[in-house]
Amino acid sequence: MTARPARDVAFSDACASLDTLLDGSARATLVEDLARSPDMRSALVRLRDSMRSNAWTAGGQPIALGRMVRDYDAATRDDGFHALHDWDGKADRVLDDTIPLDVLHYVMEHRGSAPPDARAISILVDYYFVHLLSLVSLRIWDEGDADDNLNRVDALLQALQGTRGSGQRFVDNAETLVLLATSHFEIVEIGYAKLLARVRTLNAGHRTNIALGHAVSMGSHLRFGFEATYGRDTIVMRDDNAADYPWLCFALATAMREYERMQRDGVEGLERDRIVEAILGGLSADPRALIGQAPASLSAHDDDRSAFADLFRAHREDLLAEFDRHRPSARVYSPLSFFFNFSHNVLKGTIVDALLRGSPWNASFNDLLTGLPADAPENEARRDLATTLMGYARRNPDRIRGRLTPVIVYDPATGQEAFTAAMRKMRE
Repeated sequence: MTARPARDVAFSDACASLDTLLDGSARATLVEDLARSPDMRSALVRLRDSMRSNAWTAGGQPIALGRMVRDYDAATRDDGFHALHDWDGKADRVLDDTIPLDVLHYVMEHRGSAPPDARAISILVDYYFVHLLSLVSLRIWDEGDADDNLNRVDALLQALQGTRGSGQRFVDNAETLVLLATSHFEIVEIGYAKLLARVRTLNAGHRTNIALGHAVSMGSHLRFGFEATYGRDTIVMRDDNAADYPWLCFALATAMREYERMQRDGVEGLERDRIVEAILGGLSADPRALIGQAPASLSAHDDDRSAFADLFRAHREDLLAEFDRHRPSARVYSPLSFFFNFSHNVLKGTIVDALLRGSPWNASFNDLLTGLPADAPENEARRDLATTLMGYARRNPDRIRGRLTPVIVYDPATGQEAFTAAMRKMRE
């Protein structure tokens, strides 16, 4: 890897500042103070000032994150990603406010006249910090050991979601932060190839975690595109997702190598089931592109595609039998029934609902990417959350190909159709 320019704020210093804010009483003290405001609007205006300036207090001491945020955000934009800002599809530009600020304004509009809600304020504070962690997750390669740095970010994430926080679970690991930080629409897709090259330098455990999240989420993203954006035209879908297919190939090849290892070592149970579920989720988007003739978008990434295809053919019969256990049904939550445009919109919708209700969801973004174990109590929360998000999406549809279309859908019937079609193509 080529050396990267030194940051204005060293990675270790950024993590130390965040650790002071996340692993102590700073957030609770802040929320208690804001909750003494006359109404929710007043509390949110004060919180907005801190979020905009990135200035906080811990133990009576000011902690200024503004220089770190500006430095890391500028470097990340140079790499090709807007980790903190969403794309305005109507104005065709990046929004001025960060995503947490955008959500704050939405809550202010809908709950501003209500009394201060300490739980909602706490969730919003944590939502701000999870975005900072997602930004920091993209800078782990700048200095030191990237694997150690990613472990440091994961420790910060666990502190954020620990007992001192709001109780809202956002994502399960730091690898998923990398996914969420890069799942926004980018008008110029220069960053994805560079990031994939960096991800390949991580250790096997980190690569596998990244692969699991990307395989399932990209499968859901592409299945949505196939149905809504591309009018079931696979060729158009492939041409329009030239940045996504290499990532999908990497994710599937990585998961497939892990499956082969588990089969060789006789590993059974939930750990293997999760790998199988991820392979099915990613492969379901476009089986022929991955095990048939390679599309042009994969011409420069044939190593991953060929590695996956060869291993898939070698284990086809075993995999097909294991895939059948993941057939979607109306009774049990399945990620194959979950379709969406962008991963970060799923998390954003989850947090908006939690803020409007003033109560966290007992389900993370990662929970929506799996139906395992099938008899887990969490499955009901997964299904309820996916259905709730679809309700919001139906009430606020986007115009796609001239039609008003919800961008998050949970539909077991369509999931069953996608499973059946994928299994047929995999048997060809």
